[in-house]
Amino acid sequence: MDLKAQILQEGINVPDDFFHNVQIYKELLLKWNKIHNLTGAKDEKKLDEFIYDAVFPVRFLPHKKSLMDIGTGAGFPGMILAFALPDTKVTLVEPLAKRASFLQFIKADLKLDNVEVKKCRVEELENQTFDIITSRAVTETKMLLELSRPFRKESTMLLFYKGEKVYDEVDGGYDHEVIKAHNRHYLIIKNIK
Repeated sequence: MDLKAQILQEGINVPDDFFHNVQIYKELLLKWNKIHNLTGAKDEKKLDEFIYDAVFPVRFLPHKKSLMDIGTGAGFPGMILAFALPDTKVTLVEPLAKRASFLQFIKADLKLDNVEVKKCRVEELENQTFDIITSRAVTETKMLLELSRPFRKESTMLLFYKGEKVYDEVDGGYDHEVIKAHNRHYLIIKNIK
């Protein structure tokens, strides 16, 4: 099943231009990846898996005004969420210059007004709060809670893309839920100070 059919079959609600933006993104990423090694996904099939993985939470994410993705890499999940949530201001935090440059190029090429690229480590970002904070494959949950602290308010939702070890990383000290889908565990943490 192709990416579009899979997303539509799952009932993931995306805007009309989502698949156009994804196609341009994939073409450019595969081209840049040959030179700059931006991601481990080296072919369209693997990219489609990463994109599906990134956009799946749109099924359950509430509408929010702002989102920050910590360590967005080549754009997973942050850039994909920006395509899917055009009314949400998405801040992509990526310290590596080649990845940040790629993200900036995508933002300009697709004229994405809702994307801001920050080429820095999250610890260097000026303090501001976000409605949703995401991260995929950056570090374990305890460290992500620490890194996200200056950017949270009481109502901030944390959405961490995790593997099977997620259950070893959570404790009863905060309100959390794990949503399992395919090869991914989506850790949602709410109401944490």
